[in-house]
Amino acid sequence: MPHGTTTAEPRPETSMAEPRLETRTVRPPGGSSKVDSLRRTYGFDDVSLAPGVETIEASEVDTSVDFCGLRLGIPILASAMDAVVDVPLASELARLGGVAALNLEGLQTRYEEPDAILERIAAAPDEHVQELLAAAYAEPIREELVAQRIRELRTADSPVVVAATPGSARRLGPICAEHGADLFLVQSQVSSARHLASGYDPLELERFTRLMGIPVAVGNTTSYEAALQLMAQGVAAIFVGVGPGAACTTRDVLGIGVPQVTAISDVAAARDAFFEDTGRYVPVVADGGMRRGGELAKAIAAGADLLMLGSPLARAKEAPGRGTNWGMAAPSPTLPRGTRISVGTAGSLERILFGPAQVTDGSENLVGALRQSMAALGARDLRAMQRVEMVYAPAIASEGKSWQRG
Repeated sequence: MPHGTTTAEPRPETSMAEPRLETRTVRPPGGSSKVDSLRRTYGFDDVSLAPGVETIEASEVDTSVDFCGLRLGIPILASAMDAVVDVPLASELARLGGVAALNLEGLQTRYEEPDAILERIAAAPDEHVQELLAAAYAEPIREELVAQRIRELRTADSPVVVAATPGSARRLGPICAEHGADLFLVQSQVSSARHLASGYDPLELERFTRLMGIPVAVGNTTSYEAALQLMAQGVAAIFVGVGPGAACTTRDVLGIGVPQVTAISDVAAARDAFFEDTGRYVPVVADGGMRRGGELAKAIAAGADLLMLGSPLARAKEAPGRGTNWGMAAPSPTLPRGTRISVGTAGSLERILFGPAQVTDGSENLVGALRQSMAALGARDLRAMQRVEMVYAPAIASEGKSWQRG
């Protein structure tokens, strides 16, 4: 054998062929499985915005929006959560160009002076907070306080946007219309045009919107078809998001939700189809899941007209939650009403929205980041931002960032 060459030992002959693993698809009775048709859906971390062919100066970007008869300088709506909105915060946000929604079933309408209750909730140990929340919200809603808070908002030069669940809307809606509210939001975990119930008379949304005399918005949904049906019943705006909020437990407790980019995009498509058919434009509000400036930009690019923020604004020193936040959408007597979370206090509401930012994670100067993103993408206004290209990019947050994440 020449130097440097090798040869393999011959394999022994066998009388039995080596076993082969065979795979075959076993279908369930009926021929298909639900998982065979799972739809791919996208959250904020799955997508990125792609630059186009032009850019503009950030100072020339227009972030204003017309929302249900209100002209806002920025597309920001503070969530109807007790730790986020009271009259002073609503007044400050109005000064900055946004608007706040007051929770009509919260502490502001159960207690003349709710500060002491808010202080106890913020300071309570984790093991006692659910008991304390249940006791605090056991007090009845007082109709005279509903009227009083509306007067206080008006006196504070704030638009009057108020929110209630469907079960209380029939009772509280006429009071709000009588006392001059600008917008009434009917908000629940999942909203639909048809609610089936045998133990009580459910809210007839079409009749309610017709008789209220003021605009009625509805939330929350994630569905194209549900959104079309709600629009057909006369709603003035639709809120999108089931469970993405930091203080919301819907996805964990009930197993319900759709990632927010897909949900916004689907409902925005329904808005556009409805506008084409009827000539009536129904704004879409992205509700929850946005913590940083980039996520605000992605929500607008997905089709949102307005952005509802909870926990990011609960970090303001003006927020009544004193550095905490908790969910409010589902006042169930047997399930938690949302988990209390610690968000800390970052600074003034103005700094959180307009800077100057003192952190690099995008959680401050939110409107400034949105404005800069629009400028870099060549979007002069929010409608133009809704038309920018979005790409599937699940690694965008970590690509090349090893020095930041080491």
